[in-house]
Amino acid sequence: MSTSASAPAPTPATPVANLDEGLDRKIGFLGLLWASEASIIGSGWLFGALGAATIAGPSALISWVIATVIVIILALIHAELGGLFPVSGGTSRFPHYAFGSFAGATFGWASYIQAASVAPIEVLAAVQYASSYSWGSNFLNKQGELHSVGLVVAIGLMIVFVLLNLIGIAWLSRINVVVTSWKVIIPVLTVIILLVGHFHGSNFSHGGGFFVKGAAFKDVLIAIPTGGIVFSLLGFEQAVQLAGEARNPAKDLPRAVIASILIGGGLYILIQLAFIAALDPSLLAKAGTWANLTPTSSNAAIRALNQAPFYQVAKLAGIAWLAVILRVDAIISPGGTGLVYETSSSRIAFGLARNGYVPTAFASVSPRTRIPVFAVVVSAIIGLLFLLPFPSWTKLVGVVTSASVLMYAAAPLSLGALRRQKPNLPRPYAVPVAGFMAPLGFVLASLIVYWAGWQTYTTLVVAMLIGYALIALSYALKLNPLAPKMDWQAAPWIGVYFLGMLVLSYISDFGAGGIIGGVGVFKNVLAKGGTQTSNLSLYGGIALVIVFSLVIYYWAMATRLPESKVDEYVKDVYPSALATE
Repeated sequence: MSTSASAPAPTPATPVANLDEGLDRKIGFLGLLWASEASIIGSGWLFGALGAATIAGPSALISWVIATVIVIILALIHAELGGLFPVSGGTSRFPHYAFGSFAGATFGWASYIQAASVAPIEVLAAVQYASSYSWGSNFLNKQGELHSVGLVVAIGLMIVFVLLNLIGIAWLSRINVVVTSWKVIIPVLTVIILLVGHFHGSNFSHGGGFFVKGAAFKDVLIAIPTGGIVFSLLGFEQAVQLAGEARNPAKDLPRAVIASILIGGGLYILIQLAFIAALDPSLLAKAGTWANLTPTSSNAAIRALNQAPFYQVAKLAGIAWLAVILRVDAIISPGGTGLVYETSSSRIAFGLARNGYVPTAFASVSPRTRIPVFAVVVSAIIGLLFLLPFPSWTKLVGVVTSASVLMYAAAPLSLGALRRQKPNLPRPYAVPVAGFMAPLGFVLASLIVYWAGWQTYTTLVVAMLIGYALIALSYALKLNPLAPKMDWQAAPWIGVYFLGMLVLSYISDFGAGGIIGGVGVFKNVLAKGGTQTSNLSLYGGIALVIVFSLVIYYWAMATRLPESKVDEYVKDVYPSALATE
């Protein structure tokens, strides 16, 4: 209820300075920044440059620039929301505040899938690099996937992540600052060494030129979600997930989010440039084209490149000392990222429990360490399950990317709605021209999901259905007394969005093959998807996704929660009667 023109000016609502969710508020700006940076600089820097180059060749540099701009837009939106609602597991709670319980459950589960699946993908990266040692040669099979011994090692690393998470957030933050400092220094050093002393300009025109032969622009777009590019840039939101444990969230969160993606994006573009320039021209000549630098190659040197890309680049360049450091970094860098995501996935589960969607056990905090122990352990177990159908880095990266982008898509929707519902709440950082940036952010997120393709999107849909089933079970068994009544009236657009994107993915020419990644028995199920079953052109498909996304966005704005309902949901952050704004 708005005040009249003659009424006294209301006292601005402020978030609870000492908002206590049972967690330990000891993380400062550097801890928040390094939490995000540790997530951004992980296995992506070790494998992303090769993955993108095999799809788009040297033009992968354009893919990185496009993806960085997209992620910066999404990061700015998260910066405003994180400062507005400094709560733990924030990305799973913003849509809850704006659109109610069903939207909160939907995007909260997407957030959880994303976070829980990153720790195992980082473990895969570490094991894959370790397989380049003689003692690790039996970690992977001939297809480059986890073998029995490799699976045991992966499980061991996940157990280490759990143990480190249980020692307490203050200690974890200190460990992460040290590890992330190393993780930033090593790629910077690698870029400088390779660009200064091992720059082969001819690589940028080899094997079809700067743009690979065929659908050049399409390859640039495909590389964004499937070449490991967006995956590499993921993680800026980790500061938001830890907001409930931040010492000064209103001040530090926005700065940490924005700074992390600026540092990460700039570094990744230089990493791709260094990889292309420093790759041994003779190895590229043996491949014939960038697209042939794959693990299925008959050439032993190319297969070795896929096991440990930058290590092999340094080794072939004769930089033995750098090669040794890169092998060590291949354990530390993914390990640090996996550790952070094991932390954030448990905090998202904590947030889901606080909102009533999953059993209260996930919100149970140890009285000694103030850590959500049950949530940490279960998140690790769920993460391990991802290793079964997706036992290699390249197979899992597309699923993680799509789940992440779906999670990110909720933020522009939440921003647009909350700017209308609660325009006077204090915003330590406010996105410029939010009326344009919010729908733009949603459109861009939808495009990345579309470019990921039919196989990846169907996998995501199945994962979402599993989440709905688990949440329904929690409701049916009354495992959380806080379970809210579903706000169906504020979320009719969600089902239409999922189904619409499913149809658009099927009739596109992205991600051809059976559903759920074409794994096992699904190889031939709806295999015509992603094979351009209509006459939809590349640009026609993109235009259709843009129009469809805008329709969904403004439909969501029209059905957003009423202001009184928002007040009810945000009372833990803003306890005063917000209707007096």
